[in-house]
Order: sequence, then C-alpha cells, then structure tokens
Amino acid sequence: MKKIAIVAAGLLASSFANAVTEAEAMGIAQKNGCLACHQLDKKLVGPAWREVGKKYGGQADAEAMLLVKVKKGGKDVWGPIPMPPNATVKDADIKTLVQFVLTLK
Repeated sequence: MKKIAIVAAGLLASSFANAVTEAEAMGIAQKNGCLACHQLDKKLVGPAWREVGKKYGGQADAEAMLLVKVKKGGKDVWGPIPMPPNATVKDADIKTLVQFVLTLK
C-alpha cells in the first residue's frame, strides 16, 4: 500500500510540474500575437479562451482538433469572422496554449 501511495504522489507531482501557468501561457500568447484577437475572459475578435475551454474541455479529441484549427485556421464556429492560419507559430507553442485553454472552465 505504501508503494502505491508513493507512486501516486510521484505521478501527481509530475503532472503539476508539466502544467503551464497562466503567466507562461499569456507570455506565449503575447509573443505570438494571439492576444490581438483573444483574451482569457472576454470576447474580442475571437472567443474568450475560457469559453473555448468550457466548450471543448473533457472531449477526447479536443486537443488534436484545436491543434489543427489553430495551425490552419478555421471559420463558422464562433461567428462570421474566421480565425486566420498560424503557420509560423511553433507547434510547441500552439500545443502549450491549447493544453492551457482546455484547462479553463
């Protein structure tokens, strides 16, 4: 039983160590121009990230779908204004931001 508790504690600690903070996510967003259209809690040109998190959080395929949508762009989900492609943004930055957004409720 003691070994199970130690393993569980280690897994929990490693998941927190890999979690991106809001400050880190916002720094990545600022660097890549995401904040020109998105904010955490209010709609600008695009949806508030908290609304995206509410809509897609918990869906098994959400991360993969959002990675493609952010990289290639999208339309007709959050209104008439399309999201432009972000082909020059590093895949690692997109993945970090998508994972962060999916934690928001």
